[in-house]
Amino acid sequence: MSSPSPLSSAAAAPMPPALVVLVLSLLLGLQPVTTDLYLPALPSITQGFGAGMPQAQLTLTALLLAFGLSQLVWGPLSDRFGRRPVLLSGTALYVVAAIGAVSVTSMEALIVWRTLQGAAMGAGVMGARAVVRDLYNPADGARIMSKGLTGLGVIACACAPVGGVLAEHLGWRVALAALAVFGAATLALLAWRFRETLPNKNPRALEPVALLRTWGQIVRHPTFLSYTLLATTSYGGLFTFLATSSFVFIGVLGLSRPAYGLVMLTMSLAYIVGTFLCRRLLPRFGVRRTVAIAGACTLTAGTTMGLLALAGVQHVAAIMLPFYLFMLGHGVHQPCGQSGAVGPFPQAAGAASALSGFLMMVAAFFTGGWLGRSLAEHPGSVTPLTHGVWFWSVLIALTAWTLVQRYGEARPAPQRMPDPAAPRAG
Repeated sequence: MSSPSPLSSAAAAPMPPALVVLVLSLLLGLQPVTTDLYLPALPSITQGFGAGMPQAQLTLTALLLAFGLSQLVWGPLSDRFGRRPVLLSGTALYVVAAIGAVSVTSMEALIVWRTLQGAAMGAGVMGARAVVRDLYNPADGARIMSKGLTGLGVIACACAPVGGVLAEHLGWRVALAALAVFGAATLALLAWRFRETLPNKNPRALEPVALLRTWGQIVRHPTFLSYTLLATTSYGGLFTFLATSSFVFIGVLGLSRPAYGLVMLTMSLAYIVGTFLCRRLLPRFGVRRTVAIAGACTLTAGTTMGLLALAGVQHVAAIMLPFYLFMLGHGVHQPCGQSGAVGPFPQAAGAASALSGFLMMVAAFFTGGWLGRSLAEHPGSVTPLTHGVWFWSVLIALTAWTLVQRYGEARPAPQRMPDPAAPRAG
């Protein structure tokens, strides 16, 4: 199978395809490193600071809300000044915040540094999606994004086991220090090898009227809404699992931290298989039918998990076996959803990527607030995890079978976006 062809040979020439995939993997990998590697240490942090469950969840939900909001700033900045300066600035800020989180003496201070870390992380993940749109058309972009998300999966495979071992034997501060090391390595690669991918900077991208007009066009586009909802609901299911799994598997089911890390590793392996499956299905069935097939897997997984919990089955296998199937579907929905959402907007890929990421994180923020209360109210139950995943699975399938089937053909938006070459008024 031939590799996807870049849209612009001039833009793509400075970086070989393998480097593009590596950069995407590291930028997208900031998210699982920041969440998955941290999760095995979360119960110890909560106990060490004498904090309650809602405060513990706030270290995740505040990070994700800042992650979502910051993309609304990073996106237009990258359309105005280019991807490279935004990626370098955001990754440098991430390293500073990660170092700050290591030295905290209270849960409140940790929440502050984690919030700043989330804001910095927004530059990397937003930039990765925008870079894909800079270099590739929507169909090829889904395949390239799938490769980058495969790299994310490989990183995620290492995160939970490494986090479990570090938290168990060296303490939670060392686990948090690993985030700073990963951020510094990513920053070094960007500074050394990453070249600008935006062919034409938009000098009007930060003008308030032009920006509001651009955002208005994006949020009214049915293809953007369909794929953003697909990515959002799929991430909602994964976030539900991530936010509750350490408390359920360690606190309720009695796993050790290293064993929990291994469970998370197997989850990431299932996700990697899903991204490979995505690349095999896309050329044969196209984006819409591939998403529909994955939707069936997702609904089967969530329903099975929920019914087993209702039957009183509280066992690791009763959760993980269905969730492996969920992660196969997630490995399809995320690359298709993230690339499809920015597909109609080649002139405003940064803004479209930012809005899509913002909406995903708003959903995660409110989900995290509900999960914190649910875990406190059901301390010995797996239902906050299982029923949450079941809920999102239903929404994923409905989105995949309805909106994506109707609006999933990515057509360019009407060219009313601000023209970078147009003279400014006055």
